[in-house]
Amino acid sequence: MSDGGSPVVVVENPEGSGSFVIVCDHASNRIPGEFSSFGVDPALLETHIAWDPGALGVARHLSVRLDAPLVWPDASRLVIDCNRSDDAGSLIVVETERGPVPGNRGLSHEERRRRLEQIHAPYHATIDALLKHRTDAHLPTAVVAIHSFIPVFFGKGRPWQVGVVFGDDRRLADPLIHALEADPALTVGINQPYSPADHVYYTVERHAGPRGLPAAMIEIRNDEIGNEEGQRRWTDRLARILVAVERSLAGASHAAV
Repeated sequence: MSDGGSPVVVVENPEGSGSFVIVCDHASNRIPGEFSSFGVDPALLETHIAWDPGALGVARHLSVRLDAPLVWPDASRLVIDCNRSDDAGSLIVVETERGPVPGNRGLSHEERRRRLEQIHAPYHATIDALLKHRTDAHLPTAVVAIHSFIPVFFGKGRPWQVGVVFGDDRRLADPLIHALEADPALTVGINQPYSPADHVYYTVERHAGPRGLPAAMIEIRNDEIGNEEGQRRWTDRLARILVAVERSLAGASHAAV
């Protein structure tokens, strides 16, 4: 599913030899051409309902700084949310905080299956293949997902500039949280503004969990990364932390178990 030959799944720096693999589930607000009458005001495609503004910029800068492979789907989450399981009610949204998504109402089973097969499945197959390649090559690997969140959600302000989302494995989350909290200018969300209980941890859990890989999701408030300056500032901050974390994990096995 593409327009103008644009690939649905993008892999940048696939041979990166650093210890991190970066995923950016909501990198793009692209609506493929066949959905040109999706039914959403085009202005809304620039907002958080369609993607995570600023997240891809940070992910790309980190990919360069950390020599890390980066994987992202070039299709808006309004078409299908690659960070949801295939049976999740929020896989294809019909209502957002900004109103309905007419193009998603009354979808046939066939249309749902088509979106899964042409966007969701290739994205996750690409991550699987990349991680298998790294495991086979005995490369130390930890998984980092980069997301952004809106400052106000359904009228309620969110005080955190950044949140770290994690499951039972805290090898990556704990040093991230500790280093971020060392900055007095930051209010750090610990499994905030979301947690795995909100069904937002699917990609990380699916790929890192069974392989025993250290992993975490980093959520940055999108007013912090709305321009290049902010994205580079957060890249500098996160790169310093992740390089230190990489060293601390160096003595532990990152390989699949």
